[in-house]
Amino acid sequence: MTFFDITVHFLSASGIPKMDVVGTADPYFVANLDDRLKYVSTVQDNTLTPTWDEVWRVKNVPQEATLAVEVLDKDSNSLTDGYIGQFSIPVYSGEQQLRIEDKALKRNRGTFRLSIDIVPSEDPEASHHPYTFDGPIRFSHHCSPTVGRIANTDSRLYSTWKVYIKGVRLFFGDQVQTWNQDYAKARSIFQGPTSMAVRSVIHTGHRMLYARTAANGFGVLDTPDDFFHLLHGHADPKDAQGGLFVHRIKPALYTYIIAVDDESLRFSETGARFLVNMASKHALHSNCAEAVRYSGEFHPRPAGGWESFDDARGDADVQWELVVDNKSGTYAPDSALLPALRGLLEFNFPGFRIVALDYRDPELKRSSEACRAYALAKRGVRQGDLQPHAQEGRETLVQRASNELHKHGISFGHRKSDAGGDASSG
Repeated sequence: MTFFDITVHFLSASGIPKMDVVGTADPYFVANLDDRLKYVSTVQDNTLTPTWDEVWRVKNVPQEATLAVEVLDKDSNSLTDGYIGQFSIPVYSGEQQLRIEDKALKRNRGTFRLSIDIVPSEDPEASHHPYTFDGPIRFSHHCSPTVGRIANTDSRLYSTWKVYIKGVRLFFGDQVQTWNQDYAKARSIFQGPTSMAVRSVIHTGHRMLYARTAANGFGVLDTPDDFFHLLHGHADPKDAQGGLFVHRIKPALYTYIIAVDDESLRFSETGARFLVNMASKHALHSNCAEAVRYSGEFHPRPAGGWESFDDARGDADVQWELVVDNKSGTYAPDSALLPALRGLLEFNFPGFRIVALDYRDPELKRSSEACRAYALAKRGVRQGDLQPHAQEGRETLVQRASNELHKHGISFGHRKSDAGGDASSG
């Protein structure tokens, strides 16, 4: 079989039909390459002539591959987005103007412009890792829908990030980590009479949390400093220091998964308040996927550890490390793959030295505790932000998702304990 490296440039669309009662449409698209690799675009706000100008590079694509694109309308008032139309084409070089069609009635729903460049693959092992995403490394920043109801709070504690990393197949091949059948909370999600109810809440929470809107933060990670910026602190309205550390790397722990479906790195601060009572934070990030590439926690630290750091030193004056582990009860990732994880993250984030540790390693506990201690002692972080609990009058994501299901007439009849768990479950 012959393999190619392709670059798809998604340009624009025109003639999109009006989808909203008030306004026009908020279009975005989902592209699939042979149902093996997926690309999700940004949302273009209130337009019938969206311009995306987005690039997707994929290595080792088999000859005669097919690109399928579905164009959707973002609907913030519904659990699902509106369908505009679709098209499917064989992958070949050149700029193309393609008719967007309604699947059922074949109605014209506009015109989509894209161009494709193709060059022969130079990888002698192409057949062993086809459909390898090769950049650019894009990210999206999402804020929990619960934060709008809470005044005077640090929005970062209600945020999630999705980063489309490259080269996952180069380091992991086809290996995935399936859900842990020995873990009671995982069984409550994937097995048993109440599992469907639990998954309904988690699926809804995931859709709400990772909804793509024009208000999301979008960007490309071109340099090491770009990834540093994602880990900077954000201004807290209660911060007596007046946002002094907004542009400093924050001493914080993060929960992450690397997804199978789109090979994205998804993460949030481990102490995020909106995750209180969620049965599994890793399942929330994965959208209840039965398998992930890998999962666990990570935290940044200066070389030598937070215990030997002083804020008098600038962030640019130290070597930063990313300590990453396999601490995930839901998926129990194989520790033998930690070297592959380290290689993958070094490949994507060259500004960090990657330290990959098994969750049972005493060094991990020491480093994590030093990170928390520095946050409490030096950065004004409150203990309640590290170990959050449900507070009277403050809505959690579980409650918001359950209410949303009820609002749309979906009865799932679960007890609170079925969808709940402690804030540290993973």
